[in-house]
Amino acid sequence: MSGSNSPDSDQSSAKAPSRDERLALIRHSVSHIMAQAVTRLYPGTRVAIGPSIENGFYYDFSILKTADGRSPLTAEDLPRIEAEMKRIIDSRQDFVRVELGREEALARFAGEEFKTELINGLPPGETITVYENRAGSTETGGAAETAASPATPLWADLCRGPHVGNSREINSAAFKLMNIAGAYWRGDENRPMLTRIYGTAWETPKDLKTYLAFLDEVEKRDHRRVGKELDLYSVHEEAGAGLIYWHPNGGRMRVAVEDFWRREHYRSGYEILYTPHIGKSWLWETSGHLGFYKSNMYSPMQIDNQDYIIKPMNCPFHIMVYKDKGRSYRDLPLRWAELGTVYRYERSGVLHGLLRVRGFTQDDAHIFCTPDQIEGEIREVLRFSLRIWKIFGFKDIKAYLATKPADSVGEPARWGQALESLRKAVTAEGLAYEIDEGGGAFYGPKIDLKVKDALGREWQMTTIQFDFNMPERFDMTFVDADGQHKRPYMVHRALLGSLERFFGVLIEHFGGAFPPWFAPEQAAVIPVAESFNGYAEQAAAELKAKSRESGHDLRVSLELSGDRLNAKIRGCQTRKIPYMLVVGQRESDEGTVAVRCRDGKQMPPMKIADFAAYLVQKVETLDLEL
Repeated sequence: MSGSNSPDSDQSSAKAPSRDERLALIRHSVSHIMAQAVTRLYPGTRVAIGPSIENGFYYDFSILKTADGRSPLTAEDLPRIEAEMKRIIDSRQDFVRVELGREEALARFAGEEFKTELINGLPPGETITVYENRAGSTETGGAAETAASPATPLWADLCRGPHVGNSREINSAAFKLMNIAGAYWRGDENRPMLTRIYGTAWETPKDLKTYLAFLDEVEKRDHRRVGKELDLYSVHEEAGAGLIYWHPNGGRMRVAVEDFWRREHYRSGYEILYTPHIGKSWLWETSGHLGFYKSNMYSPMQIDNQDYIIKPMNCPFHIMVYKDKGRSYRDLPLRWAELGTVYRYERSGVLHGLLRVRGFTQDDAHIFCTPDQIEGEIREVLRFSLRIWKIFGFKDIKAYLATKPADSVGEPARWGQALESLRKAVTAEGLAYEIDEGGGAFYGPKIDLKVKDALGREWQMTTIQFDFNMPERFDMTFVDADGQHKRPYMVHRALLGSLERFFGVLIEHFGGAFPPWFAPEQAAVIPVAESFNGYAEQAAAELKAKSRESGHDLRVSLELSGDRLNAKIRGCQTRKIPYMLVVGQRESDEGTVAVRCRDGKQMPPMKIADFAAYLVQKVETLDLEL
């Protein structure tokens, strides 16, 4: 709840709110108006909570019955609620802040179990505030957020605020209710299921229109939708939720990206490991994960009367490889990477296509080095990460330095030294960064890299993580130049994060129109009529043969159906194939292909060998353009 009220008499000298602050005020106020409308339309409704959120707001309700006896609400009810909200906005209601004592608040919300629980959960002595909607003032700007007047409220709810002064400050044509979902009270699946209504609100109708157009584009690019259209992957709940089945097209993309990933890691001084999928529980007891991470790990299985756990991370296995023999300072740094598949428990309600799964392949790496090498290694891994992201077309990248959390291990001095090493690396690369207070792992501070996609959305991807914990717990040592055994420094690094989530982001960034070098189908040969099927087969075979001479294997498909030419071209455009090679009499006579790009542009006719060389160059240079 908010603190004591301050008068509005000197508001004219106060700093004007920023656009984001103004939008938060509007959205929070519209959420109250929505709750008022719902309780009017559906008597007996119990109100839970309703905050403003990024780009909108929501409110949770316990709704007994709709007007026609249905329960719960559906999307069909939203227009009716919107209409009632507009009537409330147009009635110019004031938002008035009222302070209550605890007993007053409990009496006021007697019989409302959600409000009673919230009030009882407040610390002793905290001011309890209610916002009342009242018949509007005729004064400019409506009623200020000050002490209550005797007027009877039209609606009220527990709230810290703040809100706009009067509903006239809300444009009734600049909000929209978006959807309805289920939500457990306080996020606890053992508590009642509530009806959550989401909405969005903006300052002007134009802003709303722009946002809705953005959402349309988001929907078009949704990786679940595009993944189905391009036949990349599937999820089978009946066989196991949160587990991804990669189809041949998705498999081709993964192979192209994984081959690139391995090649770049070798070039950057990494070696690649392969480690088991299960291990004795001793590994995670020693690492500390069973103490800090147990809720996300799957239950042990009994093998030879001992507990084995399916791995949630790869790091203890890499440590076992390190400890397989004695290490000298001359061996360091060691840079070891693995595309290791791990399994972590996620609640079914948060699973989301490729972005939130229970089994995923982490592009993991661990660096073991001396204290003198650590700053150079951090900077090198940061430089490597930035280069890879830019190759994939992500140029707007920001760093977040995550500091020591309350629940952590390691000496404060070492945390300070490590954080300074991370800061120096970020500064040296000229990256903008913010401090993420308390966001580090329990075993060390970290750099998180967030990238913006083509729609301007920010995704947290790369993590570069110090670890003071595991070298100590696993008694890792190296023999230094003075002959003494010392602890190596350890850095965890996930560059792409996980391949599943990375591909989800990649699909939405490109909208499925992938660059030629990792597109699942790079070219399609299309005969203008069945009589040219033979030449089409010959052209496809020659393309593949010419590409193999260059050490590549182009992914070329044949369109030999009996469909009309235009239908074949539309089908290839739907599959977002970069190049369509149309062949007919002229091409058959001249040994050429007529090249049509997926965006409709035409290229000059090319000899088959010349087009093979052109496409191979696109692959070798990792070109993002057609």
